[in-house]
Amino acid sequence: MLAGNDDPNLPLVTCSQDGKEVYLLDKSIISGEGIANATSGLDQQRGEYVVDVEFKSDASKTWADFTAANVGTQTAFVLDSKVVSAPQIQEAIPGGRTQITGQFTADTARELANVLKYGSLPLSFESSEAETVSATLGLSSLRAGLIAGAVGLVAVLIYSLLYYRVLGLLVALSLVASGAMVFAILVLLGRYINYTLDLAGIAGLIIGIGTTADSFVVFFERIKDEIREGRSFRSAVPRGWARARKTIMSGNAVTFLAAAVLYFLAVGQVKGFAFTLGLTTILDVVVVFLVTWPLLYFASKSPTMAKPSLNGLGAVQQIARERRAAAHAAGRG
Repeated sequence: MLAGNDDPNLPLVTCSQDGKEVYLLDKSIISGEGIANATSGLDQQRGEYVVDVEFKSDASKTWADFTAANVGTQTAFVLDSKVVSAPQIQEAIPGGRTQITGQFTADTARELANVLKYGSLPLSFESSEAETVSATLGLSSLRAGLIAGAVGLVAVLIYSLLYYRVLGLLVALSLVASGAMVFAILVLLGRYINYTLDLAGIAGLIIGIGTTADSFVVFFERIKDEIREGRSFRSAVPRGWARARKTIMSGNAVTFLAAAVLYFLAVGQVKGFAFTLGLTTILDVVVVFLVTWPLLYFASKSPTMAKPSLNGLGAVQQIARERRAAAHAAGRG
């Protein structure tokens, strides 16, 4: 009943967190807000794990005076009215820094450091809304998200095939390569760090499909620009790539930066969305540079792929011919 409600100006009878020891404590001398930082690590000289605590300026003097007057006695660090650590004061500790030693493991030292560091935050939470979703409904939502992603992928492929024709096949191969890499990475993450793909993560993957398709559109449109200027399909591909890759890198950099900011500042499912969005953005760059560009470069060497009926560039080549004819007529005039 006293947890979080005991008066720090009064004595307190309490227990350790495991309930095995009982303590009679005097009034508190330093509040949790007086702790500036707490870290754990391996003391190379002792060969054991320790916890280092740093106090703020006002608390530093209080701690120095208290330790000087109570050498040989125990002091207690309390969280929610329970003692999390009760080390013995071995000497006066000026300077605002102190070290807690004991039979720590790496995990227990880290846990104590986190309690001292984050347990001191003066935060309170109120439950505004709670919703329980059954396993069946959650699975249905996840399945619906995957179906939506598949529909979006198919729509992108159909559009690419209708608009870019054979070049759309390169889009399909690139998206398949990207999807295979995403799947492999998610499987590995699930195996080694227990990562679970949720609905927000699926949303990030769907947006990633759009980002990848944008890169293809930028590349193909740059090729069209080169052909409009009178170049052949073979020469337009490398020149179009030189112009497109900067735009692709800039666009992906902005998307990745947004995903990184979301991941580090957001909480909950938003972090899952940001993670998959950032992952697909990185893979977009990998696929465009290592799959799409090489495939299109080799396709440009093929006389078959140069046919307008296959590559869908007939209208653009017609514009280039009309421009050349107009320029030639103007030159003769």
